[in-house]
Amino acid sequence: MTVEDRYAAEQAQTEHDHHVPTAGAMTNHILSNLHISIVKFHQVRWSVKGPLALSVRTLLSDYIDTYRKQFDALGELLLDEGEIVSTTTKEFHDYNMLQESGAKKYLTAEEQVNELVHDADTHNLFIDRAIKLAEKEERPALASFLTTLRGTNNHIIRELQAVLGNDARDGLDEEDDDDDED
Repeated sequence: MTVEDRYAAEQAQTEHDHHVPTAGAMTNHILSNLHISIVKFHQVRWSVKGPLALSVRTLLSDYIDTYRKQFDALGELLLDEGEIVSTTTKEFHDYNMLQESGAKKYLTAEEQVNELVHDADTHNLFIDRAIKLAEKEERPALASFLTTLRGTNNHIIRELQAVLGNDARDGLDEEDDDDDED
C-alpha cells in the first residue's frame, strides 16, 4: 500500500467515524478546539488592553500551559485507544468548532474575555458528548480524561467570568423563563 493509499484510507475512516459519531471522532473535535484555543489565548494575551490586561494576561499564560499539556496528553491517549489523531493544520481547522478572526484583537478586554468564556463553554458541549460516547463504547480511560478536562474548563469559565464580574454560568445557560411568558 502506498503512502497516499494509507492516507486515503485514514481519511475515509475518519469521515465515517465523524458521521457515526464515535468517541474518537468527537475527541478529535476537542483536540482541534484545544489547538485553536491556544491560538486564541495568545491573541487575547498579546492584544488585551486596559485595567483587565494584567490579570487576563496572567490567567491566559496559565491556560496556555494547561491546554498545551492537555493537547499533548489527549493526542497520546487517542493513540493509546487505537484512534486516528488529527495532525495537520487543515484537520484542526476542519474539526474546530470555535470562531477565529484577526479583527477580534480590537475588541474591548471585556468582549475578548467573554468570547473565551463562550469558547470554553462550547468545548464543554463536545466534551460532554465525547464522555457519553466513551462510556457507551466502554473506554474508561478516555471518559476519565475527558471528565477531568471538563472540570478544567469549568474552572477556566469561573475564573474568566470573575474577571468580568460575573458568576460562573452568567450568560451561558439559556433562560427557560422566556417560554413561560405567553
